[in-house]
Amino acid sequence: MYGPMLEGRGDFTEWRDAARAALAANIPPGKIDWRLQDDGFGLLDFSGAPLPTEGAAPVSVSAAFVALAQAVICHSDPGRFALLYRLLWRLKRDRALLQFKSDPDVSDVRLLEKSVRRDYHKMTAFVRFKELPLPQGQGGRRRFVAWFEPDHFIIERTAPFFQRRFTDMDWLIVSPKGSARWDGNLLQTSREAAAKPDLKDETDDLWRTYYANIFNPARLKIKAMTAEMPKKYWKNLPEAELIPDLILGAEARVLEMAAKEASQPKPFHHRLQAAASAREEQSTLPDGTLASLAHEARHCTRCALHCKATQTVFGDGPENAKIMVVGEQPGDHEDLAGKPFVGPAGQLFDRTLREIGVDRGGLYVTNAVKHFKYETRGKRRIHQRPNAGEVEQCRWWLNQEIALVQPKLIVAMGATALYALTGGKEKVSEIRGRPLPMQEGRTLFVTVHPSYLLRLPDEQAKEMEIKKFKQDMLYVRNFE
Repeated sequence: MYGPMLEGRGDFTEWRDAARAALAANIPPGKIDWRLQDDGFGLLDFSGAPLPTEGAAPVSVSAAFVALAQAVICHSDPGRFALLYRLLWRLKRDRALLQFKSDPDVSDVRLLEKSVRRDYHKMTAFVRFKELPLPQGQGGRRRFVAWFEPDHFIIERTAPFFQRRFTDMDWLIVSPKGSARWDGNLLQTSREAAAKPDLKDETDDLWRTYYANIFNPARLKIKAMTAEMPKKYWKNLPEAELIPDLILGAEARVLEMAAKEASQPKPFHHRLQAAASAREEQSTLPDGTLASLAHEARHCTRCALHCKATQTVFGDGPENAKIMVVGEQPGDHEDLAGKPFVGPAGQLFDRTLREIGVDRGGLYVTNAVKHFKYETRGKRRIHQRPNAGEVEQCRWWLNQEIALVQPKLIVAMGATALYALTGGKEKVSEIRGRPLPMQEGRTLFVTVHPSYLLRLPDEQAKEMEIKKFKQDMLYVRNFE
């Protein structure tokens, strides 16, 4: 039995050298008893016995295994040495072993690696430095100390992050599993356990103030919060002492926030509406015209979409246009500009028309739904497809536009436009490119919406679909 003795505090080199020697001597995993110095010696100790050299061969492993082992060695599980050697032994026969995630050894080692990575992440997030006073009468760089309690032996692994992040100050991080020091010139680490210092400074109050102000009771999810900030770290975080009271008062604060919620739209919304109103008031509009219909639509409240949209986006084009193009709804760009088809999809539409020699100014372009429907993600407004009820409510405006423009050809771009015009739920692909008769001698022509072309991930498929879309527009150009 071969029994290598290891310090076992995150030093990859000591395990690598022992494993390399054992592997070169062709010692199977079951014949090795990995030991830690802190555990003392067993009844029989063969760690000093010379390794057999018969059959020794050079040892080489992939860079992926080395990186994996360097992380796993930092884990506190005493079985990590045997697990890594078992994988190393098996890799001699199966170089692709690490790709089989269902393998028990591979699964176990990946879990250990994930735990080390998580511990690394938590250390970078939850270390809190305390400033030390400079010796009286001496100047120099500011000095800081921090205490952290990691689950694993990650101090050496994480120290370079703090060196890069706080290179302009002297600091010391101490923990039960080692320490790291930076003096502006040299990064030093130790694997010796350290005692917790008793330090406080004025930044504790700053952390409390910061956390109290960013805490959003309306988004409180205790399970998710404790997953990201586990309770075991709270005792060393000055802001954590506020958490119980903040959770306890969350419901009351939500009600208070609701009572104080702004009753006016956002400033940019207000400015756009004010500018639109000012333009409208400059002249008196005659009834029975597109201008008067558009003026009326600006104040539409037929469905809830008007609540979040910046403004109504009405149709645009000549009142006697022979061809009417109907899309789905305005997007983010259209909502701000107040005109249809000016965003990325509209730009693709315009480019296609120019390539086939069609003047967009001769078309009447509108949408089935006149308000932008979206959901907010961060600072972005992401398009949401209008539902059947919203399309039904907005159909009244579309019918009025058709009655005033009296087009000979109506082009429905996409399923929403088709549903608004016919009430049917046919697939666009089934009737695309075929002229269909409508009431009052009109013709309906169905094609895809340009936004569909922009969403295609495959460039070859996108190019083919754009060519088909161009063919559809050629029919529109040649319509008599």
